[in-house]
Amino acid sequence: MEGHHRGKGKQGRGRGGRGHRDESRDVRLSKSLSYALRHGAAKMGLNMGSDGFVSVDELLAHSQFRSFSLEDVERVATTNDKQRFKLQNHPENGCLQIRANQGHTVQVEDLELTAVVPDAPDCPREAVHGSYMKYWPSIRSQGLNRMKRTHIHLAPGLPGEGQVISGMRHNCDLAVYINVPKALADGIQFYWSENKVLLTPGDADGVLAPQYFLRAQRLKPSHIQHELNMMEALSNRAACHSDYLKRDRHWLWFGLLFAA
Repeated sequence: MEGHHRGKGKQGRGRGGRGHRDESRDVRLSKSLSYALRHGAAKMGLNMGSDGFVSVDELLAHSQFRSFSLEDVERVATTNDKQRFKLQNHPENGCLQIRANQGHTVQVEDLELTAVVPDAPDCPREAVHGSYMKYWPSIRSQGLNRMKRTHIHLAPGLPGEGQVISGMRHNCDLAVYINVPKALADGIQFYWSENKVLLTPGDADGVLAPQYFLRAQRLKPSHIQHELNMMEALSNRAACHSDYLKRDRHWLWFGLLFAA
C-alpha cells in the first residue's frame, strides 16, 4: 500500500546519512527541510503554528541547519521543482516563515487546501497515484492507505504532462489511476494543495479502496515481469466473475474486477 514505498529510511534527510557526500548542498537542505516541516518539528523542538509555518530564524538556529544561511533557504524554497515549500512573512511580526505545502505526518489544521467539488471546473475525471510494482498485490487487494501521513498523494497526470510538477516520485514504476468523481460521490474528500498536488484522507480508515481504481499503468518494464505474471494469474481467476478484461504490454484494466 501507499506507505510501503516512502523512501529508504532516514538516510538522506540531513541527518548524516552515508549518501550525503554525493548530494548537493541544496538537495541536503531540501531533504532536511522536508523532514523538519513535514514530520519532525516537535521532536526537534521547533515551534510550528497551526498553519504549519515555522520561523526561518528559529529553523536556522537549530543545529541541523546551522551550516545553512537565509539565502540558502530562500533559494531552495523558491527554486524547488516540485514547489514543496512556501515562504511568507508572519502577518503580525513580519518575521519570515516557511512551511511544507503537503506530505505531513503531523496534523496541520490550516494548510490552505482547496476542497474539490463535484462537477466544478477544477474537479479532475481521474488522478494518478505513483507507486512500485512490488507493492501491487497489496495495493490491488487492499487499496491505497495514507499510513502515517494525513493524506494520500495524487497527481493530475504523469510527471511532465502539462502543468504536472508534483504528486508522485520520478522513480515510480507503477501508476494507479483513480476515479475521482466516483470517490467524491461516495463521500471521499479531495483537496488541492498550493503546489497542485491532489490530496485525499481516504475513508474513515485512511484507505482509498480498489473500487475507485480505473486502471494501472506499468511505467518501467523489464525487471518486473514476474510480478506481471502473478497479476495475470490473479486476473484470470477473477475473470469468471467479470464481463471482460483487457490488458496489453503496458496497461492493466480493472473494469470487471472492481465494477460497482
